[in-house]
Amino acid sequence: MMYILGAMMVGTMATHAQTNGQIVEYRSGGVTMKGYLAYNETLPMQRPGVLVVHEWWGLNDYAKSRADELARLGYVALAVDMYGDGTNVATQAEAKALASPLREDRGLMRERIHAALTFLKKQPLVDPQQIAAIGYCFGGTVALELARSGADVAGVVSFHGNLDTPEPTASSNIQARVLVLHGADDSFVPMQQVVDFQNEMRQSGADWQMNIYGDAVHSFTNPNNGTNKSSGVAYNEKAAKRSWEAMKSFLTELFGQPHAYVSRDYSPLRHVYVPSDTEP
Repeated sequence: MMYILGAMMVGTMATHAQTNGQIVEYRSGGVTMKGYLAYNETLPMQRPGVLVVHEWWGLNDYAKSRADELARLGYVALAVDMYGDGTNVATQAEAKALASPLREDRGLMRERIHAALTFLKKQPLVDPQQIAAIGYCFGGTVALELARSGADVAGVVSFHGNLDTPEPTASSNIQARVLVLHGADDSFVPMQQVVDFQNEMRQSGADWQMNIYGDAVHSFTNPNNGTNKSSGVAYNEKAAKRSWEAMKSFLTELFGQPHAYVSRDYSPLRHVYVPSDTEP
């Protein structure tokens, strides 16, 4: 596989002053994926990389904003594209149509997240030995499947993700540390699924932990959901803040304290490796 410097850049997006962000292309199974890469270029050293996996809506502004937040903390963050062409949708029917094939075919799900992992590891400012993944809802499921695949990542974090898998014995492959951040009142993830996941982790011998947040339902981190819990999906400010702090502590445990920013003179994103042929 050859990589070329600075090619395949297809768009620039405005972000907070403290980060650079750009749409980048990579390939998975012949499909063009369009992710969003965020980091501070004024830091000259390599640093840990974090994959950010979107909700079932696709690669939208919420996922990109999380990548921006991680970049401000001193990481290189790639908000991945699990559907191809940077697709994002607005209705549940559309989201289900996109997410269901990946939920039903965990091999395809793993193939696509591994393509993103390979791409992130190739970035010049990323230490390829220091990679983590976080995901939201559908993306939390993807992050856990990445761990179950035996991927060489330091840790994975699931925010209000589904915890089930068609291959629970695959958890014996887990090398990553696992953090699950779960709403106590999440009706989309029944208690039996929580119990089964805990048993799966115990049997795997993985280094895992689970935080359960009271009064939190599904998708509790996303303020776009509003606070009405009647639909089973709602924002919970306390749980959102506490879970983000838990993730930050987890990443610090994995990698040490992130690098502090050294300047407010932020230059444009320029140096990104992207694939020159079809597969990463």
